[in-house]
Amino acid sequence: MSDDLPVTLGFVCVQNAGRSQMATAFAERERDRRRLEDSVEIITGGTHPADSVHDEVVAVMQDHEIDLSDRVPREVSTTELESCDVVATMGCSTLELDAEEIDVRDWALTDPDGQDLDQVREIRNDIEQRVTDLFDEVHANGSQ
Repeated sequence: MSDDLPVTLGFVCVQNAGRSQMATAFAERERDRRRLEDSVEIITGGTHPADSVHDEVVAVMQDHEIDLSDRVPREVSTTELESCDVVATMGCSTLELDAEEIDVRDWALTDPDGQDLDQVREIRNDIEQRVTDLFDEVHANGSQ
């Protein structure tokens, strides 16, 4: 990945109402913490978006002072995803991308919808670590 061009990260699931919303929020926070606003773009969406972010997801993200209550799940297009350098699917995607240069990773995460808050916190913590690791990797690759 080049220092000259922004790195585009995509976070995708079916409903864009749980896992991908948490991943996006952590990615935005990580981008800000690392002062990478000009070099990391973030895309999120779902293949069949829900009407709203799951209540339990909003609740557990508040533990980290991240407010997802005003976020609206959105549909993501194949064109948008094909502009990404890395696309992380959450374990529920039927996504098929043709572009060979896209690094598609299936994080195989449990769906938080309808889970109790302790289970959703475990999923959240896993996502937070995966996002941090992804930024460490992207930063290392971009610094070479």
